[in-house]
Amino acid sequence: MKWYVLGAGSMGSLAAHYLQQAGWSTLAANRGAQTRTLVWPQGAASTLTLPADDNGTIKHLLLATKGPSTKAALAPLLPRLAPEGVLIRLQNGMGTLADVPLPPAWQCWEAITTNAAWRAQERITVVAENSTIMGHPTASTPTWFTALQTHWPALQWERDMALQQWLKLTVNALINPLTALYNCPNGALLTIPEAHERFQRLAKECDAIAQRLFPQWPLDTYARAAAVAQATADNCSSMRADMLAQQHTEIDYITGYILAAAAQRGVVLPEHESVYRDIVASSLHFAEA
Repeated sequence: MKWYVLGAGSMGSLAAHYLQQAGWSTLAANRGAQTRTLVWPQGAASTLTLPADDNGTIKHLLLATKGPSTKAALAPLLPRLAPEGVLIRLQNGMGTLADVPLPPAWQCWEAITTNAAWRAQERITVVAENSTIMGHPTASTPTWFTALQTHWPALQWERDMALQQWLKLTVNALINPLTALYNCPNGALLTIPEAHERFQRLAKECDAIAQRLFPQWPLDTYARAAAVAQATADNCSSMRADMLAQQHTEIDYITGYILAAAAQRGVVLPEHESVYRDIVASSLHFAEA
């Protein structure tokens, strides 16, 4: 198999490493050759090389771009997509493919990971290799998935991805925007009084809308998000990093997605609306600077 990797940031590069370890060729989609140094939690380092795009027909595509750049990044690749294929979406948030005209026979697999890594130039520091859930609601587990599991730590196949996506989405909806607004590492959300109060209100609202979507919803958004914030106390969230770099954030695919789901069901989420407005206002401020 040949995989094209679109978005060789921290998560994309780590995924490309796993694909290569499984014995498959990986290329930098729509890019020249890419080289990354992966620094593992134990301190060892290895080199990841992604050869340049060969302009061939694409049957297997790993998507790991930032949400706001998805449509533009995929546009030049669309004419090269085979009639049938597999796209693995390894991104924060939901709804990033809503306006992308993929071929009807393509399967879009969702991938949700708790791996942690951050990028500085061409260096990827892997903080932790935890677990990844991958799946599709109607697809059977492919025969080659077992080979990938051997090299992708704690990789599991799951058909009920909607619930898994919302479990991850709700944690992101608490940690990402608040760390961006308060310019703090994840753990500080539990110690800054104002941030913690908003954290609690967001959690209650997440449970309110998610329970409407999933009767089995565990009503534990606060506990799950607090555990993640504590376990990643010194980490800089991706949205905070985007704000510091004065780049577009993924707010529309996290908080915006939750607000849209709530609006469809007549549910009002005032704290999410407030957070959304604050992030958008901050983004407009640096965009106009």
